[in-house]
Amino acid sequence: MSSSTAALSAAGVSIWLDDLSRARITSGSLTELIDGSNVVGVTTNPTIFAGALSHGESYADQVAELAKAGTGVDDAIFTITTDDVRSADDIFKPIFESSKGFDGRVSIEVSPELAHDTENTVAQAGQLWKTVDRPNTLIKVPATKEGLPAITEIIGSGISVNVTLIFSLERYDAVIDAYLAGLEKARAAGIDLSTIHSVASFFVSRVDTEVDKRLSAIGTDEATALKSKAGLANARLAYELYEKRFAEDRAKALVAAGANVQRPLWASTGVKDPALPDTLYVAGLVAAGVVNTMPEKTLTATADHGEITGDTVTVGYAEAHQFFDDLAGVGVDFADVTQVLEDEGVEKFIVSWHELQATVKTALDAAK
Repeated sequence: MSSSTAALSAAGVSIWLDDLSRARITSGSLTELIDGSNVVGVTTNPTIFAGALSHGESYADQVAELAKAGTGVDDAIFTITTDDVRSADDIFKPIFESSKGFDGRVSIEVSPELAHDTENTVAQAGQLWKTVDRPNTLIKVPATKEGLPAITEIIGSGISVNVTLIFSLERYDAVIDAYLAGLEKARAAGIDLSTIHSVASFFVSRVDTEVDKRLSAIGTDEATALKSKAGLANARLAYELYEKRFAEDRAKALVAAGANVQRPLWASTGVKDPALPDTLYVAGLVAAGVVNTMPEKTLTATADHGEITGDTVTVGYAEAHQFFDDLAGVGVDFADVTQVLEDEGVEKFIVSWHELQATVKTALDAAK
């Protein structure tokens, strides 16, 4: 067991792997990471599934069966991905049970083409939940404006949700409202609130990429001094908001009725700038009760040389607030930054979805 990942877990951070494939399940790789690197959950998205299927000899037999049955592309994707998630759920079942549902979680995303379609997001979330048929599943729903009412409806029906693509504090605040409203609907329907879990996925490295590009364009010494700090500052203020909102009477009443808090999850934690430390978004975001979902490269780096020194979030609130004052002072419109990132995030997942469809179509055609 890595001492660094063990220290991270001891500090209250749940380590989830940001990767899933049939080969990782069947080869024992996932079990090895659970045993050796304190991994207690896994997330996936269309980009990850597209990569897995494009190099996926382990899918050949199932693709041949689906082709023989005349299965369409989207139905084939649905079958393949829900099978992978169900298998991963079963691997994580002991962790799910021992953690009382907080960990041992596996996420699967609604189609990114539904990011601006509330009604069909709700419908597909229900279909995914019913098909995977495992209580440790999380249905990923993007935090678009249209996604917010979908989150309330899905939570309200008793389904656990991973809210994804959160970039701004304003949108995160609305996500918390959507979650609490969903819990209130579930309570009114007589659903056991303790069975509903949720995480709010706050993206980190992409914020630095976009902000640093703008700071470079400004080019002053003051602007340059602010580079590579936005991602951490934004996430730290998200945690401050989390602490504030779940200490309010509305949330406390729901928790007293058996509800779980919606945990912050740090997503996009792989460092994109090679000049930065490769564990920056892990060591810099240690706080009790959060999830950090890491690509394997980041997990390996953390296990090898991550320096975990305890809470690095709540101690940075004042500095984070000052950072955003300074950022505005040099002329960066952060509200525009976060809107651009949300739009790009949805578009990137749609592109990956189309790549996944093309990959599966090619495989089905070849298997006929």
